[in-house]
Amino acid sequence: MTKMAKITKHMVATTINGDLHEFICEPDETLLEVLRDRLGMTGSKEGCGTGDCGACSVMLDDRLVCSCLVLGAEADGAEIKTIEGMAEGGDLHPLQEAFLDHAALQCGICTPGILIAARALLQHNPDPSDEEVRYWLAGNLCRCTGYDKIIRAVQHAAAEMREAG
Repeated sequence: MTKMAKITKHMVATTINGDLHEFICEPDETLLEVLRDRLGMTGSKEGCGTGDCGACSVMLDDRLVCSCLVLGAEADGAEIKTIEGMAEGGDLHPLQEAFLDHAALQCGICTPGILIAARALLQHNPDPSDEEVRYWLAGNLCRCTGYDKIIRAVQHAAAEMREAG
């Protein structure tokens, strides 16, 4: 009887924030672990490890996902957008500016995931109601701010982005 060789690592090539990245990962390694531990992109946070808090949210092929629930190997050939790619050069994204202006963050654990989710919302719907913002961000938990300042910041950024056209 011949034993089959067990695949222990996967070679992955993916685009992250517009740049090509190649890495080798374990079959059970999450995308969050790859981003933080292999690629040094520590913006996405591990809050729960079960997809309940949204702190590790990223865009994967234009889908909002919790990177703690995606295997690193699943990123092969994908396009990923993380918080590290949100600012343009030295200019903050309007959502990042609005979060600062409206004091919509405190400890910062949830902030990257909320910003990624809010950007996804505004790409989908540039003029959301407060109810739509709350619904869209329902997968992101914040223990510090409450949510009113976050909602106001998203609405402010949405108005600015619509104005800038």
